[in-house]
Amino acid sequence: MHIKQITSWLVALTFIACSQLSYADEVSSIVRGGKLYDKWYAVIGAAKPDGTHPAWPASNTKKKGATTHRCKSCHGWDLMGKDGAYASGSYKTGIGGLTQLQGAANAKVIAALKDSTHGYAGKLSQQDLTDLANFLTRGQFDIDAVIDRKSRKAKNGDRSKGESIYKTVCANCHAESGTEPEGMPPLGALSNKNPWETIQKIMNGQPDSEMPAIRAFGLQVGVDILSYVQTLPKE
Repeated sequence: MHIKQITSWLVALTFIACSQLSYADEVSSIVRGGKLYDKWYAVIGAAKPDGTHPAWPASNTKKKGATTHRCKSCHGWDLMGKDGAYASGSYKTGIGGLTQLQGAANAKVIAALKDSTHGYAGKLSQQDLTDLANFLTRGQFDIDAVIDRKSRKAKNGDRSKGESIYKTVCANCHAESGTEPEGMPPLGALSNKNPWETIQKIMNGQPDSEMPAIRAFGLQVGVDILSYVQTLPKE
């Protein structure tokens, strides 16, 4: 049997399996995949990876250790890699983005995650790999349509609606001022400095906390929250 034939069968089987997911299961998988993309070892309760990832470019000496093992560190919160927010700054790697994977077969993503470059075979379970693949193939959205890249401000967000959601849901942990929990940068500062990270956290939650994910309520709700959070105190 030819390798190409085997691969085509795997792609077909993956498509069938994914198409049988209920909407609720699919959203749940995408959300978990978003957290894995953020910090996979926190999601699965694994120890922080030792050393710098072998694929981390030697040209970047500003980051090392466990942070270089996070998907977002190479490919960005906007999933655009060298063509997005990480075109410059401390996370500049020259590595490409992943936006082309939206609509791709999960088998293609899983194979890449398990290859010698990424090296996640044996570290992530099949469910982990599937969830991460679902995030990349089914969970992406046009981030430039909701965040202005130059000003870093949310586009077309309803601040009033965002305020009502924030004060009844988010403020329980972050306080109305957005300055909690202790040790975290104020949300007003974070959301204006890195709105791409903020929208991903709003949509998918925080890997090592009980932060709720807003994705099930739709992208517009997430943008409304981001629009309001950007008005909170920066200090």
